[in-house]
Amino acid sequence: MGVPERLADRMSMAEQHEYLRARFSRRTMMRGGAVTLGAVAGGVFVPGASARAATASSAAPARATSAGKVDGALVAPFGRHLAYGADPRTEMTVSWQVPVAVRRPYIRIGAHPWDLSRKIEAEVRELFTPAGVGASGDHTQYYLHARLTRLRPGKTYYYGVGHDGFDPASAHLAGTLGTFTTAPAHARPFTFTAFGDQGVSYHGLANDSLILAQNPAFHLHAGDIAYADPAGQGKSADTGFDSRTWDQFLAQTESVAKQVPWMVSYGNHDMEAWYSPNGYGGEEARWQLPENGPDKANLPGVYTFTHGNTAVISLDANDISFEIPANLGISGGTQTKWLEAQLKKYRAAEDIDFVVVFFHHCAYCTSTAHASEGGVRDEWVPLFEKYTVDLVINGHNHVYERTDVVKGGKVAKELPIGGTAYPETDGVVYVTAGAAGRSLYAFSATESYQGHEKDLESVSSFVCVDGGRQNETVAWSRVRYLDYSFLRVDVTPAPKGRTATLTVRGIAETGEEVDRFTVARRV
Repeated sequence: MGVPERLADRMSMAEQHEYLRARFSRRTMMRGGAVTLGAVAGGVFVPGASARAATASSAAPARATSAGKVDGALVAPFGRHLAYGADPRTEMTVSWQVPVAVRRPYIRIGAHPWDLSRKIEAEVRELFTPAGVGASGDHTQYYLHARLTRLRPGKTYYYGVGHDGFDPASAHLAGTLGTFTTAPAHARPFTFTAFGDQGVSYHGLANDSLILAQNPAFHLHAGDIAYADPAGQGKSADTGFDSRTWDQFLAQTESVAKQVPWMVSYGNHDMEAWYSPNGYGGEEARWQLPENGPDKANLPGVYTFTHGNTAVISLDANDISFEIPANLGISGGTQTKWLEAQLKKYRAAEDIDFVVVFFHHCAYCTSTAHASEGGVRDEWVPLFEKYTVDLVINGHNHVYERTDVVKGGKVAKELPIGGTAYPETDGVVYVTAGAAGRSLYAFSATESYQGHEKDLESVSSFVCVDGGRQNETVAWSRVRYLDYSFLRVDVTPAPKGRTATLTVRGIAETGEEVDRFTVARRV
């Protein structure tokens, strides 16, 4: 099944992809009724081609060969999820899924639920997984995307998704309608939420229900999204891979994601070798993220957007991970160059007060599972400090942990619960919010959180470096909470000459507040 482990251990993601394409022939693929996202030549994906380039080369929406064999009235869309375009004020993508092929899928949109006269054709992305690649038999998934442009800033729209035989404008289907609100034209107070490492579970569902209650403008998911690959080592030898897990995940998150843009970055469990050389072909079928990342970097999960006075940057730490090196160096350094260009641009922009960066692997964490990633410290932390990034959000470790204010690898300022950080003079605060739903990890030191503070002078941990783990003793671990949780961030703009703030709170699955601090910047 997959790539033999003795080979996968020394193969890059691209090499595993080429092996799988050679092993599972085009004839096998076609028996499943669809070709995967990505151009196939002679049964083997062209080595070195990115899934993004492959998508661009087949711009016409794919059509399933079985379309029309099932009455569309018997097929209901599910798994709706939103994503901002490059300009959240005027662009939104609505994505969804159908269990079988349908004819002429579309979206209806309007300013009122009774006025959905505007009808836009959807793009179909078929994703075929053959028997032998993972746990299921031949399996085809159908993902649909409708990119909406020229929307009005700060406006709420109603929408419904459908196809021949299933019209969301019909009175008996009114309950299937959704809404979304575009980003405002000017800075206003807003809330966003964040976590990493959710997967499919009761705890993931419980976290989603709490997040919906926060009324966030958008949600950040810092990698390890569905866990279709439960091993997460960037090796296709794992026979536990099951692409159908994505169906469960998208159904689970729909209550939030159908009305809140669910913005993802990619983690180690999101590399799936069968679909493309970079491991992200499957994700590109399921998600439509802003396409403003570094050119020719093969990293579709790298992008940026702004909401009001806050710029958000999504990065892909698989590119620089020493711990799990399947995609190490895939961008050839272009991601880091792009990051610096974005940070420089945002710091020069008069209308941007805060810069928030999110990605999977932790810059600073003391969990006994993965702890800290040396590649992040080498490549990106100096840039975070140079351009005074206001908040860094990570996942990877299934815990909640928050640092003091850090600069140069050391505590620049202690930041107790309820304290305030000033990035321009102090340094950067890092939050690991990886307890969204998967099984929890452990700490090497005792927990310390709101109402249960146990401040320690130092904590024993390690950092993943080139060649293995390097032990370290650190003083920057301020808050440690070992239960399911997520992050809430309240953004409060201010007029020129005053102080704008980010109020950051760690919230447990129970609704209990376990951490709170403020990031302040004079504007």
